[in-house]
Amino acid sequence: MAGAVFHAPLIRSDPGLKLAKIVTSRREQVAKDLPGVAVAAGIEDVFSDPAIDLVVIASPSAHHYEHARAALLAGKNVVVDKPLATSSREARELIELAGRRGRVLSVFQNRRWDNDYLTVKHSIERGWLGKVFHYEVHFDRFRPDIKAGWREVPGPGAGILYDLGAHLVDQSLQLFGMPRAVTADIIAQREAAKVEDYFHLVLDYFPLRVILHAATLVVQPGPRFIVHGDGGSFLKYGIDGQEEALKHGQRPGDAEWGGDSPENCGEFTPAGGTPRKVETLRGGYERYYEALAACLETGGPPPVDPRDSRDGLIIIEAAQRSAAERRTIRL
Repeated sequence: MAGAVFHAPLIRSDPGLKLAKIVTSRREQVAKDLPGVAVAAGIEDVFSDPAIDLVVIASPSAHHYEHARAALLAGKNVVVDKPLATSSREARELIELAGRRGRVLSVFQNRRWDNDYLTVKHSIERGWLGKVFHYEVHFDRFRPDIKAGWREVPGPGAGILYDLGAHLVDQSLQLFGMPRAVTADIIAQREAAKVEDYFHLVLDYFPLRVILHAATLVVQPGPRFIVHGDGGSFLKYGIDGQEEALKHGQRPGDAEWGGDSPENCGEFTPAGGTPRKVETLRGGYERYYEALAACLETGGPPPVDPRDSRDGLIIIEAAQRSAAERRTIRL
């Protein structure tokens, strides 16, 4: 899904990039959906092609490290779908290798460009909430049945924490930096689940508390974002719709792209004041590849620093240890 739904359409929407080859067994799908794009028999066909400047790793998470390492050793610039690796040690090795090779390494943390997150970020940065004491975000869904796929099979990078948690942790890092400590509850709730499908993380930014939560047995989700400060409170329902839009064939530039339903607009209540609706800022996953193209052309910074993803993996590892040992882990 990562290649077909996210990367291929977004790359093709940017005039500064050309999608040249795809490594996949689904030749017919590529011929139908992406006429003119070559299908490579194996990853070495891409690494050995001198005309290719950038390789996007959209394989299962357990293979991110080996594929990204091989691409860097082949002299390619590299984008890795989140997570960068399945351990902070592997992430550090990739970062060091990219530095030695003088190559760009970045991570596709597309939910930095979610419309709901951008709106919350804007409200915090504008000072509407004053000093923030409580930040809570939910990624709740109702999926009682186990979907076939590698994410549901025990192994490195499987489970909901590496999948959805990587996004929520990254957003928190962008807003508040590294926490002092992590306390986590991570379990499998569905009867047939073989990997965790529920997590509840509390990140300590004393006196601020950040709560990151995801579950798969939620029929009626509550607010997606809840933020409280001494200047007011902000609540936001609904989730950014760009993923669903891409699945249904919509593309950046379409009239409704990155927008939000009026009924999902957030509500800001100032301290001692009257609640008011806040128009949702427009999201834009395409901005990642726009910034990446500029980075490759001018030598500027990548849209996502891989050290951010390394820090995210440090938090995920601390959360796993916290849940296993039933205690708070200091960072």
